[in-house]
Amino acid sequence: MMKNSILSEFGIHPALSSMADEVEKELKPYFDEIESLSFLHQAKVLKAFQEVGISDIHFGWNTGYGYDDIGREAVERVFAKVFCGEKALVRPNIVNGTHAISLALLGLLKAGDKLIYCTGKPYDSLHSVIDSLMEQGIDYQEIPLTDKDTINLDALRSCLDSKTTMIAIQRSKGYSWRKSITVNQIEEVKNLAEELGLHITIMVDNCYCEFVEAHEPLVLGADIICGSLIKNPGGGLALTGGYLVGNEDLIDKASFRLTCPGIGAECGLTFGQNRSILQGLFIAPSVTANALKGAVFCGSFFDKLGFEVCPETIDRNPSNLDISMDRTDIIQAVKLGNPEAVIAFCKGIQASSPVDSNVTPMPAPMPGYSDNIIMAAGTFVQGSSIELSADGPLREPYIVYFQGGLTYSHSKIGVLQAAMQLAKAGIINLEKL
Repeated sequence: MMKNSILSEFGIHPALSSMADEVEKELKPYFDEIESLSFLHQAKVLKAFQEVGISDIHFGWNTGYGYDDIGREAVERVFAKVFCGEKALVRPNIVNGTHAISLALLGLLKAGDKLIYCTGKPYDSLHSVIDSLMEQGIDYQEIPLTDKDTINLDALRSCLDSKTTMIAIQRSKGYSWRKSITVNQIEEVKNLAEELGLHITIMVDNCYCEFVEAHEPLVLGADIICGSLIKNPGGGLALTGGYLVGNEDLIDKASFRLTCPGIGAECGLTFGQNRSILQGLFIAPSVTANALKGAVFCGSFFDKLGFEVCPETIDRNPSNLDISMDRTDIIQAVKLGNPEAVIAFCKGIQASSPVDSNVTPMPAPMPGYSDNIIMAAGTFVQGSSIELSADGPLREPYIVYFQGGLTYSHSKIGVLQAAMQLAKAGIINLEKL
């Protein structure tokens, strides 16, 4: 009764509250699996902190050029251990995930090289980067996924040759309707290259995927991974920044793009961000687990409401007892079918926010995207995708992408508020639930 009373203060209809209870009962085994993974990752992160010997002295910061910044160096050693790489580049002046990926692409490729994106067209924001690479004389190819949303190994095999320098893999779905790429598929790509006797760099865009599977990509064949600190690994505490982790020679080359050749990672202030980056990484396994539970709840809840969702969680076939989740990122896509529904959903998420809950999100142009984008994100850190948010391009078939949630309870409230806004817009009928 107390829970229903609290939800009523947010204007949540009792029918939606009852449906939420039903969904949570179904999801109990999935939530248990998520918590087990969270424990595994928390132990791994804790061990990395202890092995590096993190101390209070690492929370200070230098001035000027940033030479011999022991805090910055400690941060990068921890990231290298957590993600199982030889070296890491973790900086607040890597402005976002696209920037981190660009450092790898621009730093490792040169004229005459061949780059293959084997997960189809990458994020909209990377299209200009790809155009720049092609202008510099780099050959570029895209290989669409199979109809089962897996990497097309046969098509990839036919494209690989001695000119192929890099295979790029975007794990997360971006603004597309597909499942995300598992680390096992990354291993298959690496095995294929080795089978053909080719020395090819496997670069993985790891955004939204950290701490979701039992292993990270570097364990199973990737050579370098890239991501954003205001997504999973920042734990909601990192104020900005991005990271690259991988083979030492590759990280060194990428660092020359961040600063310049000859200086690389040796300079660069962290502006007092070492403590928040480290503390964010420390709680990231738990925060990611909360966001993942929120995504699972969102998918199952809107599935019950009759919408198509990607990925699905519950297999409605009663003969299938496998509860393993086919998920590798924290994003839940919901196909809403019309622009009014996307706007209503985002209004519900914004109204559930601790910051700027009174703001009404509206579609607008955004750099790097060809369509107007609507974003709902009342976050403590601007644009933080590990905090509760929802967004999407205003284009057919009108899909909204839900992600984040520092706490599961907050994600749940957001889902219920989104459903209420759809009801107010006449898109769902509460009387038929």
